[in-house]
Amino acid sequence: MPKGVVSATRGNHGQSVGFAAQRYGIPATIVVPHANGVEKNAAMRALGVKLLEHGDDFSTAREFAKNMAGEQSLQMVDSFDRLLVAGVATYSLELLRVVKDIDVAYVPIGLGSGICGMLAARDALNLKTKIVGVVSAHASAYAESFSSGRPVESPVSTKIADGMACRIPELSALELIWKGVERIVQVSDTEIVESMRIMYECTHNVCEGAGAAAIAATLQESSKNKGLKVAVIASGGNVDRDVFAKILNGENFVD
Repeated sequence: MPKGVVSATRGNHGQSVGFAAQRYGIPATIVVPHANGVEKNAAMRALGVKLLEHGDDFSTAREFAKNMAGEQSLQMVDSFDRLLVAGVATYSLELLRVVKDIDVAYVPIGLGSGICGMLAARDALNLKTKIVGVVSAHASAYAESFSSGRPVESPVSTKIADGMACRIPELSALELIWKGVERIVQVSDTEIVESMRIMYECTHNVCEGAGAAAIAATLQESSKNKGLKVAVIASGGNVDRDVFAKILNGENFVD
């Protein structure tokens, strides 16, 4: 029997694993890359996880966690898994049931659970909604893999969209994305920062970088969306206070 669970994350997935593990009294270890968000790390520790820092990016942390699982008899709880996708798909199911006749939905891609959940919900409801993936232009593995038809590893340099900072794409996610996604749009850190400002100014909702990426993509493709009903997925609000303060203050620290 596993002695506990282990996972790798940049924040959102780690908090969900920590929450579930705490509820069921299961020891949880979460691996994050060095220089991960201070407040994300604090939130995970507050849920009782053992937090380890390893590597310079998510993919390195993920590989370390997988090795830990084998060496220490831990259950790896990956951030792309069939059961996880089924759970994530519930927000897409709710959206597509409540808001009728959506022409296109923009969905950010980290490792792929969110967009694959959207594809599953769209297909289960037999809808014609086009699904557009969104990645950081500074973490373009999924965009390059989509256009080439094969998995492509790509370096990560985004300063704001850490939830999308994936260097090595997940093949099982790509297989679904290749079949069901219309296209993938790349957005720059500057575009994301401006979308974070717009989201807060117009709705007073807080989006982290990855959470605002879909908004950035819709603005980039505004000419394509004229006359269409468009949905965007705001996938998270985990942004450190000092970073968000600089963004709202108009500081352009990503160039």
